Amino acid sequence: MSNGGSNQPRPTRNEQREAAREKARELREGQKKRERRNKWLIQGGVIVAVVAVAALIGGLIFNNIKPDGPGPANMASDGILLTGVDGVITPTETPALAAGEKPTPTVPDDSGTVANIVTYIDYLCPFCGQFETTNSDSIRTMVESGAATLEVHPIALLTNKSAGTQYSLRAANAAACVANTSPESFFDFNALLFENQPEETSVGLNNGEIKELAKQAGVSSLSTVEKCIDDTSFKKWVQDATTRALTEPVPNSDLESIKGTPTVLVNGKQYEGSLTDPAEFQSFVLQATGETFSESTSTPSPTPTPTPAQ
Repeated sequence: MSNGGSNQPRPTRNEQREAAREKARELREGQKKRERRNKWLIQGGVIVAVVAVAALIGGLIFNNIKPDGPGPANMASDGILLTGVDGVITPTETPALAAGEKPTPTVPDDSGTVANIVTYIDYLCPFCGQFETTNSDSIRTMVESGAATLEVHPIALLTNKSAGTQYSLRAANAAACVANTSPESFFDFNALLFENQPEETSVGLNNGEIKELAKQAGVSSLSTVEKCIDDTSFKKWVQDATTRALTEPVPNSDLESIKGTPTVLVNGKQYEGSLTDPAEFQSFVLQATGETFSESTSTPSPTPTPTPAQ
C-alpha cells in the first residue's frame, strides 16, 4: 500500500554538502559577473562624464579666447553723430571699427553757425536722466532744424549698480545694437531708455523690456536687433569705449578725460549748469555757438606799413 511519497532515495549527507557547495559556487560566479558588469557601467559612465566636462571646459575656453568682434557700425568715433536734414534727424554712416582699432574723432562744424552738442551718458545715471528729460525736446528741435548736431556716446560707468544684472552695460550694448542696424531710430530709442529709466541699484529693465522699447522706436530688422541685445554682441566694445572715455583726452575739447556722467560739450566747451533748467542750457548753447562764430570770423589786424625815412 502506497502513501504517495517519492520513490527516489534520500540524498546522503555528502551529496547534500556537495549540492550546497555547487549552489554557493553558482552564486559566487553570478555575483562576480554582476560586479564586472557594474564596473564596466561605472567606468563607462565616468568616461562619458569626463568627456562632457571636457567639452564644457573646451567650450568655455573657446568662448573666452575667441577673437573680439568689430564694434558697431555708425559709431566710428565711439559715438553716433546725428544731424538734421529737411526736418528729419539723420545718422552719419561710418564703418564698424575692427577689434582693437582706434576711434576716429568727428570733425566738428567750426563755421560758428552750428552747435556741436556731444554727450557722454550712462542709461542708469539719474543725473543723465534729469538732463535728457529737461533738454531732449529742445535738442531734437535744434537738430531737426540744422541748428545743431548731436553726438551721443553711451558708456557704462554703473554696471555694478543694478543688483547684479549689469543693466548699465546691457543698455549701452542695446544702444550700440540700434546704432549698428537701425541708426535712424537711435534718437527715439535713446529718448525711450531715459523715459523708462530704472532707479540706480534696482535690477533695471530686463532684455525683454529693452527689446520692447526698440520696437516702440520703430527699429528696422527688429529680429536682428533683438538677437544683438540677447547676445550682448557689443559688450567688449562698450567696455573698451568706457575705458577710453575715462582715460583718454576727449576729442575736440580741452578735457583730459571725462570724470562722470553726464558730460555735455557744446563746441568743445563743457556745460556745467543746471540739469533741470532748459533755459540755462539753451543759453549756454547760444553762447558757445556765438563764441565759435566770433573765432571763425575774426581776422588778424593788418600789420602797419613802416613809413620810409625822409
